[in-house]
Amino acid sequence: MSDMTSVIERLRGDTPAFSVEFFPPRDEADEAILWRSIRELEPFDPAYMSITYGAGGSSRDGTIRNIARAATETTLVPMAHLTAVDHSVAELRNVIGWYAAVGVRNILALRGDPPGDVYGDWVAHPQGLTYAEELVELVRSLGDFCVGVSAFPYGHPRSANLEADTHFLVRKLRAGADFAIAQLFFEPEDFLRLRDRVAATGCEAVMIPGIMPLTTPRTLRTTIKLSGASAPRSLLDRLEPLAGDAKAFRAEGIDVVTELGERLLAEGVPNLHFYTFNRSKATREVVNRLGLVPARA
Repeated sequence: MSDMTSVIERLRGDTPAFSVEFFPPRDEADEAILWRSIRELEPFDPAYMSITYGAGGSSRDGTIRNIARAATETTLVPMAHLTAVDHSVAELRNVIGWYAAVGVRNILALRGDPPGDVYGDWVAHPQGLTYAEELVELVRSLGDFCVGVSAFPYGHPRSANLEADTHFLVRKLRAGADFAIAQLFFEPEDFLRLRDRVAATGCEAVMIPGIMPLTTPRTLRTTIKLSGASAPRSLLDRLEPLAGDAKAFRAEGIDVVTELGERLLAEGVPNLHFYTFNRSKATREVVNRLGLVPARA
């Protein structure tokens, strides 16, 4: 069973790889869709799979339950997301201990967004943590975990500038994180500049780009919102005229994302991290086109 494998081991392989991210199901029907996607992607041997950590109780329970199931019932390497939102340190210790008990050795340590408004004011739990850096240190202190953090190609919304943003990212990495996953971006150069900024500080942590297949106008809008930046005119010119033709939009969107992946792989990026929306078809298409699928899949 692969549940003791660390993400960083998988990222240091001889060939480029990909990983997939899901979100916790809201109900039984959602859970069935999630597990169909997990089973469809399992033969493609992603480097790891992750499930995001919601702000609410039932969502968190879904993350914990399903990441445990992935650890025990699949050949996948599971990575659990963990945020400091509305958690005391004691509660965080409990969750981390529970992950360890079910064989999850990889944790993405995130401060998290304020519930209800990602751009709202951050308020720490009275007995909790204020920074992702502290969460990284807590996870590392509780066992032999491989820890990841998030990175922002255009800077975190609360960072004064890119220099300050890079400083805080490197602090998170030096607190004990092995790698960082970049939030959504539009052009290969946006990610590569982030990678270069981190490397210029002497920090050698692995940087991973986050990618979302652009299958519908909604996924384009979501990408723009989550990136925190304006989409380049060249991208909008390719996709917006096709908004009324679902099939044509999807085909062009898959082309756009495949081209993005090709450029990143050509620049030596070791892994592409796909946001799946709990569906697998578009991700399977892109990784097939990029040649990231083992021969047996």
